[in-house]
Amino acid sequence: MKILDWYILKRYLGTFFTLLLLFIPIGITVNLAEKIDKILANEVPFIEVAYYYVDFTIYFANLLFPIFLFLSVIFFTSKLANNTEIIAFLSSGVSFTRFLRPYLIGATIICFGALIMGMYLAPSASQGFNDFTYKYLKRGKGAAETKDVFKQINDDEFIFATNFDPKNRTASNFSLEHFKGNVLKFKISASRLSFNPKDSTYTLSNFEKRIVGVDSDDVLIHNRKLDTVLPFEFDELTPVSYIAETKNFTELNEFIAQEKKRGSANINRYKVVAYKRWSLPVSAYILTIIAVAVSAMKRRGGMGVNLAIGIAIAFVFVFFDKVFGTMAEKSTFSPLIAVWFPNVFFGVLAFFLLRKAKR
Repeated sequence: MKILDWYILKRYLGTFFTLLLLFIPIGITVNLAEKIDKILANEVPFIEVAYYYVDFTIYFANLLFPIFLFLSVIFFTSKLANNTEIIAFLSSGVSFTRFLRPYLIGATIICFGALIMGMYLAPSASQGFNDFTYKYLKRGKGAAETKDVFKQINDDEFIFATNFDPKNRTASNFSLEHFKGNVLKFKISASRLSFNPKDSTYTLSNFEKRIVGVDSDDVLIHNRKLDTVLPFEFDELTPVSYIAETKNFTELNEFIAQEKKRGSANINRYKVVAYKRWSLPVSAYILTIIAVAVSAMKRRGGMGVNLAIGIAIAFVFVFFDKVFGTMAEKSTFSPLIAVWFPNVFFGVLAFFLLRKAKR
């Protein structure tokens, strides 16, 4: 049986990597054709374009590898079925479950590599990909939350500003409130906040500090301009929308804990990114089983029918993934349920298709 295992495993891995090598140049060509006008208009250096497409390759290969894996399994399994090789394997006394073993071994190898890439390599690629996009291709479009920003910066202090300017490191209508328990102790207000990178201080224009008195006799302190130190880093207040994608496994967990403590409005978006790093490798297992169950039988329409069914299932999977992910990011819907629901749904589908294929 080792001959059968090696035969299928080599076809499994070979077809998957061949499909990747075929689609990556196509993806780069399509993307370049779409973006070439902006790249030339902005006079982007060639070396930055080259690095961008390296990051582009890793970013999308990590994002779409379950679909590539699914289609590659359907393709080569359909060839085995059309050549009546699967019938020969099963007629020799091999059970369908035993026939699945090399597929699951192959899925384990690819998914382990994908897990490592998603946790540690893809974040770096995402950083380069998104930085290039917003620097050269989406000029004038901000990638950070800048309007009506409210943050809890530590256990006792909250800040608010109506408008942040990450580029110039300024904020308008800034306020900082300091609590002890549930009691407000003092509040700092300024019409404008400016960060001074040389000495990491802040300049507050039209500064006012109200110290809440014990017997309602508040103390007011005014200054036209005041340079002071504040307990936060300016860049941490307005993280870019794709910040979670750029952090590795450890950094992302720490970042989510910090943003949750600060009361970030984007916490669900960050959790969706974190959960997807675990769900994508699992989805590859599920899609592998579905692909084998769909394509293991010889059909009258041949390989084309199997590929059509496979593409339809792939589109439904992507649709579920996008819809539930967006639902979690934009509402109070649980990110955990949103990310894992497609896997649960297609896991049930895989179970029924596998039972049908065994018959």
